[in-house]
Formats: sequence, structure tokens, C-alpha cells
Amino acid sequence: MKKTLLLLAVLSMCGMAALYAQKRQIMLDKVVAVVGGSSILESEVLEYASELVNRRRAQHYTSDRDPKNEALEQLMLQKLLYNQAQIDSVEVNTVEIMGRIEEFVQDMINEEGSISALEAKHHMAIFNIREMLRQRYEEQAYASAMQGEIVGKVSVIPGEVEHYYNSLDKDSLPMVAEQYVYAQITRYPKTMDEAKRRTKERLLSMRERIVTGQARFDALARMYSEDYPSNIHGGEMSSPINGLVQPFAEALQELKPGRVSEVVETKFGFHIIELLEVKGSNYRFRHILLRPTFSMQELIEPARELDSIASLIRKDSMTFEAAALKFSDDRYSKMNGGVVSNQEVLEYHDAYDVKLTDTRFFKESFGEGNGLADYNALRGLKVGEISNSFQSADLSGNSLCKIVKLVEIIPTHRASLKEDYLEIEQMALNDKQQRVFRKWLDKKIEGMYVYISPEYRDGEFENRAWLK
Repeated sequence: MKKTLLLLAVLSMCGMAALYAQKRQIMLDKVVAVVGGSSILESEVLEYASELVNRRRAQHYTSDRDPKNEALEQLMLQKLLYNQAQIDSVEVNTVEIMGRIEEFVQDMINEEGSISALEAKHHMAIFNIREMLRQRYEEQAYASAMQGEIVGKVSVIPGEVEHYYNSLDKDSLPMVAEQYVYAQITRYPKTMDEAKRRTKERLLSMRERIVTGQARFDALARMYSEDYPSNIHGGEMSSPINGLVQPFAEALQELKPGRVSEVVETKFGFHIIELLEVKGSNYRFRHILLRPTFSMQELIEPARELDSIASLIRKDSMTFEAAALKFSDDRYSKMNGGVVSNQEVLEYHDAYDVKLTDTRFFKESFGEGNGLADYNALRGLKVGEISNSFQSADLSGNSLCKIVKLVEIIPTHRASLKEDYLEIEQMALNDKQQRVFRKWLDKKIEGMYVYISPEYRDGEFENRAWLK
């Protein structure tokens, strides 16, 4: 699985040292490879090879390959994909990249104690550090986006999944970790409508201050917007219009540059938007996002209601299924006895497909934040038991309370086509994507200028097509 899609390890953020190799070793450095119009310095290879070794030690993993040759091949792959992305006019979210860079730079400043200490350590001004990071991260982002373009439309049909499964050595099938099936009853505060009204009024007040010149849009976004990381940049973003959720996109299209929208409600919350410029289908804009907030008393009320419902269920006065149908605010689970599925997550990411719907969750599936709250409640339960109420939030960040019931724990087992079809399907898809990508890569290498320094040509390459 780790090798499928020939994933670009160079996308890791931990290769910071490579950004300074050219400056430190300019008199000794040399070009060891060229792909298209992009060169690779020996210092880059050595720095990245060192990162590969350190990463493997941390993962307790070793490889028979020379890390220098592996590093060189990964860097060459990135250069090729980057060059092709420029040819194909692939788009990336540069504002998001700058947000990641700013976050990384701030972590570096915090680690060193000050900007001056960071500059002294790396012998360059802070704006040079940002610029070098920008170049490196943009190249990585374009390469990743190009790879996504190549394999994004690859799919598998059930027959291919079954053929792939039958081709595997059953003793080599992966182990499927422990999974949880659970049900929930959720309650939003009764004052949700009032909280939405308060949120709209806050945004209208901000809009009034902006249009009358009393405040700057970017300043208010930095102080109040709940959209990270755009708030760091004064709410500024850049995106193709078809990449934006409705009715946000519709409101944006109706604006003229410099104008500020009325309050717009989306699945993420409430926004006001300022259009900056339009280039083709790409829009550059600022926005401020706010979500409804509640007082402690407003949050306590649904918690008390849920604790009362849980008490009735424990006394057998009502079944959990009946209570979910009657009381739950979760439209995704209430009609299914409260059993939670991944349908909401799929819809949230515009990836809903009924065949992908699953009611089994790995521990890792709960993730951090609100999902982690569900796991923390479940891990203290036995099958059939019900939790006390606890605070959580929906995917859009709106506050709610819930109780959960542990329905089933599926123990760790070896993957089977019947019980773990989605996992096997993903493995089959990854395998097909890898084959499609490899075929594409061989063809592109054949048609692109590639030079490898003689001392590196004798090394082990996973793809021998580089040595043409």
C-alpha cells in the first residue's frame, strides 16, 4: 500500500534543510540530474537522502536501496510532474500554500525564539526563507495535483475487485484493525435559530463598518473569521468558481471588484464576501466566516434532555431505536435506529456514493476533535451500553449534544471479500492506479529530456526508464 501510486515522499514538510543547501554549498555543489527544464543539485539529493534515513529510523523501517538513489528518483519524479503540470496548466490553491508556509515559518520562529535568531541560524533574511519555501512548496503542490489529474478518473468495477482478490496470496492479505459500530441521538440547542440571528447581526455590523470605511475587511477577518488558514491572510482566498460551495459561489459571481456581499449562509456557517479580482474562471476574494455560538446555559439544556432520554432507555421504558426516531436531530441516522454511517462525511466532501456507505469505524476514523469525543465516549462502554450526554459538534462546527450506544465491536481479522469489500476495492483501485501511472510515466520519460550524472547512473532505480 505504501508504494501504490508511487507517492511523493518529497511532499513531506520535514525537508527544510534542503532549502538552504544551495546557499551553503554553492561553491561545491553540482548538478547531478536534469528533468525537462529543472535541475537537481547534489546537495538536494544528500539532504533528502538524510531525511529518508531519519524517517525510516523513526518508523523502525529499513530499505535495501541506497537512500541517495531513492532520493534522486523521487526528486526526478517531482520535477517531471511539475514540468507537466505547467504544460497542462494545472491549477493549485496558492493561497492555501502560503497559509501552510506561514504556519511552518511561524513554528520555526517559535522554535528559535525570534525572527533574528532564525535569520542568524540560516544566514538569510526572513523574506528569503519564505520565498525559498514558496518555490519548493509550489513545485510539490503542482506535482501532487498533476499526479491527481493522471489517476483521478481511474475506477474499478466489481469484477476487477474480485479478480484482484483472487490473485492475492490469502496469507498475505492485510489484517483489518478493530472496528466499531455505534448509534447516536443528537440534540442541537433549542436556541439555534436565535444563535443564527445573532451571528447574522454580527456580520451585518462588520459589513456596515467596512462599507462606511470604519474598518478594513482584512483586519476584521484576522480578528474574527473562523476559517483557518485564510483568516491569517485577512480572509483572502483564490479558487476556480466551480470549486466553491453554493450559495457562496453564486453570491461571489454577483459581486463587482471591491464590493461586499450581504450575509451568505452555507454548510460551513455564515459569511460576508469581498471580491478582489476575476481572471478567467478564477476568483480572488476575501471572506469572514462565523458560526453560531451559545451560552453555557443554552448548551446545558439539550444535555439534560439527553440524559433523561438515556435514563428511560436504561429502564427499558423506551428502545434506543424509538428514541432516535422521536428525538434525534441527526437526519442521517435517526431513520436507521440511530446507527451512524459515513454518509454525512461523504456528502460533506461532495463524494457521496451509496456503495461507499459504511457503518464500521476504525479507531483512526474518529480522528481528532469532535470524532475523538465519540471515541472517548465509546471506549468506556460495553456492547449494548449507552453513554451519558457529552458536548460535540457537527461537521460544520455547530455545537450540539449527543448520547451514543455501542452496537458492536468487530475484532481484528484478516481481510475478506465478503466482510471487507470496501477495503479490498480500495486495494484493487490503488493497484490499477499504480499501473496506469506507471504506464503514463514511462511514456512521459521517453518524451522528456532527462540527464543523470554518470556517478548516479549505476544506482538502483525502481523505474529503469529513467536510464535512457
